[in-house]
Amino acid sequence: MRKLLSIFVTAFWGMIGVPVMMLGSAFSAGIIEYTPPPAYEIPEVDYGLGGNFYLRGSVAGALWQAGNGSCGCLATFTTPGYGYSVGVGFGYETGDGLRGDVTVDYLSLEGLTSVADYRVGMRSALLLANAYYDFNLGGYGAAEGGFGAYVGAGIGMAKNYSEVRDAGGTLSAWGTSLEAAAAIMGGVSYDMGNMVADVGYRGIYMNKVMSQPANVADIYIISNNLIHEARASLRYRLN
Repeated sequence: MRKLLSIFVTAFWGMIGVPVMMLGSAFSAGIIEYTPPPAYEIPEVDYGLGGNFYLRGSVAGALWQAGNGSCGCLATFTTPGYGYSVGVGFGYETGDGLRGDVTVDYLSLEGLTSVADYRVGMRSALLLANAYYDFNLGGYGAAEGGFGAYVGAGIGMAKNYSEVRDAGGTLSAWGTSLEAAAAIMGGVSYDMGNMVADVGYRGIYMNKVMSQPANVADIYIISNNLIHEARASLRYRLN
């Protein structure tokens, strides 16, 4: 019986073994190897604009205060002067909050009055190199649009023409001088994309305003000059 069963199994395998092995080989050869797709690279989020050059223009109302004068008619000032300034500039912003520019302003001031009722007027060409930091108040990066704020400081020089008139308006003394100048700035801004508008404060300090050359009659020196400005500016991005 065992011998008969062995013969039967051998015969059965002889009939189906070869086709099964061929089928297995064919199936194995037909399997396509799985290749995972490449990882999707998520680009970095750009939280601000890139670097940009810009042009700027500004206008301001001004108030002029001074410490004291070197001559009797200008020893003490009782009333501040007043006037305005207009200016232009060229600058660059990095896109991450830092920016800098060079500005040229024309200042026109009148009415700085002493106890003897002498009044001083001044015209000034002011050149400053400035640095700023912009804060974005909209929850995005710097230069991304919307409301913002800024602080800044500048240093440079001023070419001044000043004159002193008595109570009757008669010219008593005059002169020109080149003086060092410094400034601090702060304010709020609104970024419109290719343009940025801002309003703020600028304080300009000049150690002295004086009459030169030395042959000018009634030489005077006005010390510790501080000019307060309420200033509006518009910046236009070039790229």
